Amino acid sequence: MIDREGLAAFLRHRREALQPEDVGLVRGSRRRTEGLRREEVAALCSMSTDYYARLERATGPAPSEQMVGAITQGFRLSLDERDHVFRLAGHQPPPRGTSSEHISPGLLRVFDRLQDTPAEIVTELGETLRQTPLAAAIMGDASHRRGVDRCIGYRWYTDPSVRAHYPPEEQEVLSRVYAAGLRELTALRGPRSRAAQLATLLLEQSGTFHDVWAAQEVGVRPPEVKRFHHPGVGPLELACQTLLDPEQSHRLLVYTAAPGSDSYDKLQVLAAIGASTPP
Repeated sequence: MIDREGLAAFLRHRREALQPEDVGLVRGSRRRTEGLRREEVAALCSMSTDYYARLERATGPAPSEQMVGAITQGFRLSLDERDHVFRLAGHQPPPRGTSSEHISPGLLRVFDRLQDTPAEIVTELGETLRQTPLAAAIMGDASHRRGVDRCIGYRWYTDPSVRAHYPPEEQEVLSRVYAAGLRELTALRGPRSRAAQLATLLLEQSGTFHDVWAAQEVGVRPPEVKRFHHPGVGPLELACQTLLDPEQSHRLLVYTAAPGSDSYDKLQVLAAIGASTPP
């Protein structure tokens, strides 16, 4: 059962304690509000200001599990705080560990400071949880993807248009990388894991995956430089740095171009013109 008063008090306290810099917002010179404004929190949680305000007044509807998840992520809560809010809202907290999509506050704080850089947070299965605008411009808007299609490995083997924008030699390497990584993850997580389910699904749906999987490769690592083709600016060569959250196996991927390079100049163009729809 929902504890409306308890939920309202917790949300008010968290909002008043957070500062704009904590969530990637810019502090205005005339700002007088202690903590965040309700409209700022509502935007962070992807809900209307009126809906959020009613939660703080303990007069709103009982939020769904999806809505509570958005609230806990918008507030940059820890796992313990997340679980507390779920219980206040009358829901069982989601599982922890590698199946959780709740991003740690520390990883989000780093991500928030990369809005002018191509960066994304992904699960160990390659499902994109967060993207910066430049990452969406280069790799596609992940917010529109649903179900297994969220996984880059699944799309790689089942959607030829994803592979078509890479040179043939790179297609071969990445096909081996994705298969080897999934094989290692399946062995690590076990035969009943989501990784094992994905492998079974791909064996059923993709002849390309079936052939690469049969090679029994492990330890195939991605190239140091990732190559993309954007329909607006053409080829891009970007280095990828990875920051790992070991508790939940989420990865923050940051893509950079060498200063003065053609790809560096193209990133500046993309940042200026905004995201166009990539392949």
